[in-house]
Amino acid sequence: MNRRSSFHAASPSFIMKIRVICVGKVKEKFYRDAVAEYTKRLSRYCKTEIVECSDEKTPDGASVQEEDRIKGKEGEKVLSRITDNDYCIALAINGKTYSSESLSTHLSHLMMNGRSTITFIIGGSLGLSDAVLRRADESMSFSELTFPHQLMRVILLEQIYRSFRIMNNEPYHK
Repeated sequence: MNRRSSFHAASPSFIMKIRVICVGKVKEKFYRDAVAEYTKRLSRYCKTEIVECSDEKTPDGASVQEEDRIKGKEGEKVLSRITDNDYCIALAINGKTYSSESLSTHLSHLMMNGRSTITFIIGGSLGLSDAVLRRADESMSFSELTFPHQLMRVILLEQIYRSFRIMNNEPYHK
């Protein structure tokens, strides 16, 4: 196994920042608790920031044009929270898939190549606008299945946490 160097938040030479930009709020307490738990666990390894953008109401029977307009408005909110230096990974159903180990390796390489802020983007119920997908440095998919954005936030944070555990040669559940 390839041994990678550790990336602990306590290291004075390098502090990684993980930002998760999400369209919509987490309403259910059990999701909020899970997000808080993984954010706390991640604090050993990096600074974690959750940025919520308000979602737009989608009327029943909305046309494709109306849905595109809604995604565009949500996309503007997302884009306003991204800096030029962010390495952005958009979560999209047609994005690249990773195993836990390969995601860990990928994040490690990004950090070693000077990426101090990695921003993950989770869209709302309609997905992400074309403008957000164009701004993203890459798209990543967890599955061809569709997940509620609240649950996706928990899954993403758990996988980022697992990635840091793998990077630091610490035990994790397989």
